[in-house]
Parts: sequence; C-alpha cells; structure tokens
Amino acid sequence: MKKYFIITVDTEGDNLWNWSPGNVITTENGKYVDRFQNLCDEFGFKPVYLTNYEMANDNRFINKLKNWETEKRCEIGIHLHAWNTPPHSVDCSLSGGYSGQSYLVEYPEHIMRDKFQKLFDLLCDKISHNPVSHRAGRWAMDDRYFEILKDFGITTDCSFTPGVNWESSKGITGGGSNYTDVPVQPHFINGILEVPMSIRTCRAWGSGTFKHKVKSYIKKHPVWLRPSMHSIYEVKRVLKKLETEKGTDYAEFMIHSSELMPGGSPYFKTNEEINGLYNVLEAIFKYASKNFSGLTLKEYRNKL
Repeated sequence: MKKYFIITVDTEGDNLWNWSPGNVITTENGKYVDRFQNLCDEFGFKPVYLTNYEMANDNRFINKLKNWETEKRCEIGIHLHAWNTPPHSVDCSLSGGYSGQSYLVEYPEHIMRDKFQKLFDLLCDKISHNPVSHRAGRWAMDDRYFEILKDFGITTDCSFTPGVNWESSKGITGGGSNYTDVPVQPHFINGILEVPMSIRTCRAWGSGTFKHKVKSYIKKHPVWLRPSMHSIYEVKRVLKKLETEKGTDYAEFMIHSSELMPGGSPYFKTNEEINGLYNVLEAIFKYASKNFSGLTLKEYRNKL
C-alpha cells in the first residue's frame, strides 16, 4: 500500500526575503505557477496552496486556483504573515529590540484574532468556501493560535518543523518557535491535526565541493523535502527513509510560489536556474510517485 505525498506551497508575494517596511509587495509569481501545477498533474499530485493576504487579493491568480480546486487538482489553504496582514493600525502597539518581520504570536490574542479574521474573511469571499488547512507565517505557533484555528473551523495545521529551533530568527520582541522536541508524526493539538513537515536527520552527499560533500556525509544533519535548501540526493535520501519508516504514512514537501519565478526568491534568480529547479522537481516527483500517492491536507485529515 502506497504512502501519501503531500505538496505544500507557501503562496505569497514576490521575494519577501528582501521586503522592507514601505515597499510595495507585488504578486507577479502568480503568473508562473501554471507550470508547477501541470507538473503536479503529470504525476497525480495535488498541491495545497497555502495562500496569504496579497495573493488572495490578486483576483486573476485566486480565480485560477479556484478553478483548479473545483477540478480537484489542488486545495486552497490559508497562510498568514502578521506583518503584512491588516489591520495595520495595531502594528505600532508591538515594540521590541529587533527589526525582523513580526510573528503573529508576538501580538496580544485580540490582535491575533483580528488579523486572522481579516485574511479568513477575504479568502472565504474569494473562493466561496471556508479553508480548512493552515500554515503559520514564519512557522510560529502557540496555544492561543491553535485556539484561534479551532474557532475558525481550521482542521489541519502544518507549521511544525521537527528538530528545528527558530528562536534565533527574530521578529520584533523575540525569536520564533522551538520545535526541537516535537513529534515527527501527526498528532492532535486542541482538536487540530498537526501534520509536521517531513524533516529527518540523515547522511547524504549533498552538493558543492568534494570537501563539503564529505563533511555532509560524515555529519548527520536535518534534511527537509525542500529543493531550495537541499540537493536532489538529500531529498531522495529522506524519501527513501520515509518509505520504510514505521508509523509514518506520508511525506510532506514544501516550496514557495515565489521560488517558481526568476528573481522571485534568493534561490532561483534566472530562467536557467528555474529550468534547473524544474529538472530537480521532475526527478523528485518521479521518484516519489513510485511509492507515494498524492493527496491534499484536507483529504489526509478526512482519512483519519
């Protein structure tokens, strides 16, 4: 019996890594997602487009996603960046010693709810139904956030990154969540199914110089199913590990929509690099299709 391959796409504005206050956020990457969807279709995979505020406001893009979802080719979920989701009048209430992009969990609960309400209502209006799958912006969750998800009818979250500590990634008042000791398996938190990112510690040759490859192989390190962070060899190594891992019935892959556009991220800046990315994606999907079948987070939740 095949396990499940879950593709998650953080669907957000262009190159937010280089965003600074006052900059206009563009959504040109929405024009480049068709190629990715078509590749997913080729292998029977159904991506979950976890959509944030500016992408939900791009009518041409959101209507495209809506059509794909109607055709049962994908799922539309919700992805909230606190620092660019209104109401903005409350942002001045957050003061601290850092200049990073704010985490939603840094705000008082009533402000967290106001921001989530704004994006949730917008997305419901645009796609004509309530989203049920979620990922937090910058991966940050706490108990209050799970309570908010429950109140809004969200059934599935995929914000946990097992073995990763985000405390050194600063917001305004402090760092992010520490997932060093969280389970790698799905589990329920306040009625919400948490489906953690597939991150496993393993040896792999990686990429780069021969010296770097040897170091990577000797020293085990956490590897994500994420092509911007790890080589195709490392990703395949994790997939192979997940194929036989007891108690695991899925592999969760992630990418940003902006990574699919030349210059939309720091990782793939040219058409040539994008074509290289698609060569890697095709190889990963072809390998995964041998022992995994595609489904969305909503479908995975409904199987339990």
